[in-house]
Amino acid sequence: MPPAELRITASTLPRRKFSYVRRLLALLLPALLLLTACGGSSAEPEPTSKSAGETAKFDSLKLTDNGDKKAPGVEFAKPLEVAEPTIKVVTEGDGDTVKANQVANISILALNGTDGSTLEDTFPNEPEPLELNEELKTGSEVIYNALVGAKVGSSLALAVPGQAAAAPSPSGGASPSPSAAAQPTQLLIIKVLSASDVTPALEKPEGETVTPPAGLPTVTEKDGIPEINVKGVAAPTALVSQDLIKGNGATVKESDTLTVNYVGVTLVGGTKFDSSFDRGEPASFPLTGVIKGWTQGLAGKTVGSRVLLVIPKDLAYGDAGQGAAKGDLVFVVDILGAK
Repeated sequence: MPPAELRITASTLPRRKFSYVRRLLALLLPALLLLTACGGSSAEPEPTSKSAGETAKFDSLKLTDNGDKKAPGVEFAKPLEVAEPTIKVVTEGDGDTVKANQVANISILALNGTDGSTLEDTFPNEPEPLELNEELKTGSEVIYNALVGAKVGSSLALAVPGQAAAAPSPSGGASPSPSAAAQPTQLLIIKVLSASDVTPALEKPEGETVTPPAGLPTVTEKDGIPEINVKGVAAPTALVSQDLIKGNGATVKESDTLTVNYVGVTLVGGTKFDSSFDRGEPASFPLTGVIKGWTQGLAGKTVGSRVLLVIPKDLAYGDAGQGAAKGDLVFVVDILGAK
């Protein structure tokens, strides 16, 4: 996760949840760093996918294709146990070779290595994007080296070592504290569905200026930063998503990861509670990981647009609010990139 996102997570950017890919990388990071340290070379990857770890453990692995949007059938000798993260292309695709700095769109099936039961299945959903950049190479070099050089259509197997049960903590004579349960080895089947080049994000919105209807918050600009005036604006009865600048870039999909600049204020009083402009750099996040008002209001817009969002509280943080972000909220969002 880039430094900008660490700051955003601590701010009031309207997040809901992380994608499975992000949770997976966070889970694997300590083990992958250990393997990278033991593995030595950090040279540029070869033009073919690199296997790593105890790949002989995959000799019994067989995959059966079940068609689009369905996870493959998986057979393997049980229990599967590995002492180090292990990855290998087990079924080679016939598409283009995945290159460094591209975005790989993947689906993942996670299985319990002991009994083969399903832990997670993203195949029925939209593919999840994974950018094969220097950040991934630094934090998860094993995954990076396996995907870079693989062909679109390939399926990779990744085995993640299990974890022993944690010892009970001292309790000073009281009843022993419960220990964390042991975790089995996990087997992940990762299918590369497509790969595409990354389009550089814009520096500012670009497109045709749109005159909004009366009755909405007014937006002016000072030194390139939007300022929102909510005086006299009635509470919304539904989500308002109004273009102020209509961009001429790609249409945003709900499954996209966006790069944006934004500012947010409360509808009552116009109090600013968050702004990427104040932090001095755009924010990046999956559109599936934000409040409903952002997901619904930005999907279908175009890259280059500046969008005014007037969000009822039930599509924001509800009655409780989050920090200073309480009640109905107003955002101006500059969509600078989507992938």
